[in-house]
Amino acid sequence: MYAVVKTGGKQYRVEQGQRVRVERLGEPESDVELPALLVVDGDQVSTSGAVTARVLDEGRGRKVQAFTYKNKSNQRRRWGHRQAYSTIEITQIKAG
Repeated sequence: MYAVVKTGGKQYRVEQGQRVRVERLGEPESDVELPALLVVDGDQVSTSGAVTARVLDEGRGRKVQAFTYKNKSNQRRRWGHRQAYSTIEITQIKAG
């Protein structure tokens, strides 16, 4: 049995017991419920359901640095970004 869930603007194919790194969801050691876009159980396919997950850890990704400039006008801008992530473990998949 597996499900397709959507969180943080991305879709993930998950199974029970699997650990997934997603954009930050909540505090560590808390439970979150994600809406399932698709649940597949053998030959049966359901388009509704819910997935329960436990937040295990939080962290941040590597830093992305960028630099923009405009030629001959002395315009320069340097910026960076680090995305916050949560590691979740799928505890239960419920078909709709």
